[in-house]
Amino acid sequence: MTSPLALTGSVDGFFHDAVVRAKEANRVEASTEATHYMGKLLADFARPDAPRATFETPLVFLLDDAMKTPLLHERFEKLRVLGDGVLYGLGFFGDRFEAKGIDESYVIGVGRAAYENAGAILKRGAEGPQAPDLFTELASRFSALVEVLSYVADHFFAKGAGAVGDRGVVKLYERWLKTRSDSLAEALSAHGFIAPRRGSGVLQ
Repeated sequence: MTSPLALTGSVDGFFHDAVVRAKEANRVEASTEATHYMGKLLADFARPDAPRATFETPLVFLLDDAMKTPLLHERFEKLRVLGDGVLYGLGFFGDRFEAKGIDESYVIGVGRAAYENAGAILKRGAEGPQAPDLFTELASRFSALVEVLSYVADHFFAKGAGAVGDRGVVKLYERWLKTRSDSLAEALSAHGFIAPRRGSGVLQ
């Protein structure tokens, strides 16, 4: 069987295509630059040596630390990494924030602020109307982009090893309860559940 990665030719291409499909399914508008950025973000996090953000430190402290970093290039990098971590974390593991009693709107606010301030640093070094606006877009559409990555996560979760075995089915059901994803519903139906479409009742 041919791997999807082989068909796309690269990890970056595979995740870029996944983001494009998720954008279309969720009717989310995003620039070519933002779409490429999210695909690259997923590809980076998929690599075995990718840093894993645990967010053991309160997010507001991480944001404050980034904002107080004196060197602009270091401040930008901390803000970018924080924004990336929050975007990816909410998209793929939003239930973990919920389990800790952390309000999603608060987490979104931190991610948005991180990208906004990263964009402001780039604009400071640019001239006139050509100032980069990628991070401004990521900030302004942060909630919608979380939904895009959540859609990608649901698709991969439904197709992956998590769907195998009783424990995997339970995890699928728990995630479906939160997202009502059609991808997860289809995966559950393969295990004998009646899987309604999004917004139409509960599984039987």
